[in-house]
Amino acid sequence: MLPQSLAINSDYKRSLLDSLELFKGVSPDDVHELLQRCDRRDLAAGELLLSPGAKNEHVFIVLSGSLNVHVGSPETPLLATMDVGACVGEMSIIEDRDPSAFVIGAEESHLLVIHQSVLWEMVDASHDFAKNLLIVLSERVRSHNRVIADSFGELKKFERHATTDALTSLANRHAMQETFPMAIEQCVAKAKPVAMMMIDVDNFKQFNDMFGHIAGDRALSAVSKVLRSQFRPRDLLVRYGGDEFAILLPGANQEQAMAIGERVRVAVSGSTSDSTDSLIQIPVEISMGVAELTPRGDLDTLTRAADAALYRAKHAGRNLVSD
Repeated sequence: MLPQSLAINSDYKRSLLDSLELFKGVSPDDVHELLQRCDRRDLAAGELLLSPGAKNEHVFIVLSGSLNVHVGSPETPLLATMDVGACVGEMSIIEDRDPSAFVIGAEESHLLVIHQSVLWEMVDASHDFAKNLLIVLSERVRSHNRVIADSFGELKKFERHATTDALTSLANRHAMQETFPMAIEQCVAKAKPVAMMMIDVDNFKQFNDMFGHIAGDRALSAVSKVLRSQFRPRDLLVRYGGDEFAILLPGANQEQAMAIGERVRVAVSGSTSDSTDSLIQIPVEISMGVAELTPRGDLDTLTRAADAALYRAKHAGRNLVSD
């Protein structure tokens, strides 16, 4: 039986069909008999129409009302709203697979229901209908690609946040657990030395108590800028946590690392500045512990050795480099 909303005079029927994206420009005479085999469905607000895991054999066209589309679950943020004239369900038929999204009534809606067998007959009956279906499918693919691109961008943003320290923009301890072992393995494979430095800002608690936490954060940021300028591009610099930093020096032995450490210590104590306001010179000094990877050593043993050296530097009076 012809859907009630389409059982009307010929001129109005053409106007109505033109308002539906799949029937734009389609002659009513080409699809009249096929429309007689379509159904109509009333969908309540909040009622589920399509969902992943539920096989679909129909295309649904919105005659009145609107539909909401969600990906993942009905509780996820709204992906799209399908208004009058739009269709849903065509992708699952074309791909012969379950729907990829949840489609729910945004309000009380009236839908034209086209079974997949009738859909293919309409494609054969009208070139305009076939063209419109291709346009709809093309738009769906572009929309899916945009969702994928946006999701990928959010994922990369999350990954950056997961491996980057927000205050200093240096890599964080999580990143260290991934990058340091790989660099160590490469040095071992090439029979090259590798050293590690542990750096601690001297008397940082007292600094915070005296100048405040905002000044403390700016001091750590200023120290990180100096550290970044003192090491080679291949050296791996991370904020280890709090006021501690860790640096891996591929290709450097103990003696070379000690010399680098002394240069860095002087650079921090002599030029740790913040040019954003009146705190041009920040009174900061650092202690450093240096260790070289031993035979059969790994990141864990190297970190413990550098940390022990750092403890010796602080115990000896601070503002020192120790091995």
